[in-house]
Amino acid sequence: MENLWAPWRMAFIEPKTPTAPGCIFCTQPAANEDEKYHILYRGERCFMMLNLYPYNNGHLMIAPYEHCGALQELPLETLTELMAQSQWAIKAIKHAMNPDGFNMGFNQGKVAGAGFAEHIHFHIVPRWNGDTNFMPVLADIKVMPEHLDTVYQKLLAALEATKTAPGH
Repeated sequence: MENLWAPWRMAFIEPKTPTAPGCIFCTQPAANEDEKYHILYRGERCFMMLNLYPYNNGHLMIAPYEHCGALQELPLETLTELMAQSQWAIKAIKHAMNPDGFNMGFNQGKVAGAGFAEHIHFHIVPRWNGDTNFMPVLADIKVMPEHLDTVYQKLLAALEATKTAPGH
């Protein structure tokens, strides 16, 4: 049997700080520690943050500040801002990481796979040709090639460089 050594992955296994009870989409923006929680942008109604346990590098989420579990219950103004931030995020990810495509969407409800079902949030996951290799199939392991803090800095710079996106 071969061993796979990836000690830098401990940052994903052992959180830097104890997990606070409650909804991360409420508690983390309220803490005003954007770098610590990888919050990339704050709008009037929604904010953008990296997923702490990403499917791929650059996996981010956009969530309303309003604690709401259903897309159909959000005000039109919030939905408009959420989609405008989504356009901007895609433009920034393309600028910084040059993916070949994206998976995007909502998981509404626990049964649909929502980790925080009580607070709706939109996922944007960059995809590259060949980003799924033998590791998940043979070993049930996903290898992330870039540290979350590095991705955060890259995307902050890309958001700044692409401020001409719709609504910005």
